[in-house]
Amino acid sequence: MDLGLKNRVALVAASSQGIGLATAETFAAEGCRVAMCARNAQALQSAAEKIRSQHKVEVLAEACDVSDASAVSRFVSEVVDKFGAVDICVTNAGGPPAKGFLSTSLDDWNSAVAANFLSTVYFAREVIPHMQRQRWGRIITVTSLTTKQPLADLVLSNAVRAAVVGLVKSLANEFGKDGILVNNVGPGFTATDRLRELAAAQASSLRKNESEILDRWAADAPLRRLGEPREIAETIVWLASERASYITGQTLLVDGGMYKGL
Repeated sequence: MDLGLKNRVALVAASSQGIGLATAETFAAEGCRVAMCARNAQALQSAAEKIRSQHKVEVLAEACDVSDASAVSRFVSEVVDKFGAVDICVTNAGGPPAKGFLSTSLDDWNSAVAANFLSTVYFAREVIPHMQRQRWGRIITVTSLTTKQPLADLVLSNAVRAAVVGLVKSLANEFGKDGILVNNVGPGFTATDRLRELAAAQASSLRKNESEILDRWAADAPLRRLGEPREIAETIVWLASERASYITGQTLLVDGGMYKGL
């Protein structure tokens, strides 16, 4: 299937590893020019060079803290200077720590809001004017299953990521007239370093083995396994494509059926 993405400019945040890296790789495989950012400059440059050599596409990779509005603004400006456009923007950031409500501090809340909500605001403010001028754009947020089904000891994620869904719906309503589609992807339990961190935290509190926690999470899904980063990435790239041109304001869970609601 031709996704109609060749030569589009795809910006992917937090793309040095995990779902972000898999997403950047998948866009590159479709012939997109790719802009990558992450806080770890060394890991980011290594990932970018791998994509350049494998897919023979142009890649811009710059270290950036997505919770810093000025840093996001500078990065988007660099992308536009290099490629002349931002067609697709995938907002992404590492999840907040696993904690119950009474264990969280105000600093925890401020950090979670900055990284997992305001970062999306910052990117949207920067890329939407460019998308409006060309009357075509895609903004895709990466959140979590928790936007539909809150999980125990993830109160920061449960609360803050839900705010992203409200923003997605609002942006979709306001900018659909400009040809800009805005959607949210909510991964379930996916085999990433982040998931292993959550498993280790829960294993410590329950005095269990980390592998027991991962096995239990896998068993919770009807497919009886964890997701793979490439499965999330392929969903994101499809949503950005011409094949999904009448979909906006939606949350698409990629969770192996783990969400139990209708």
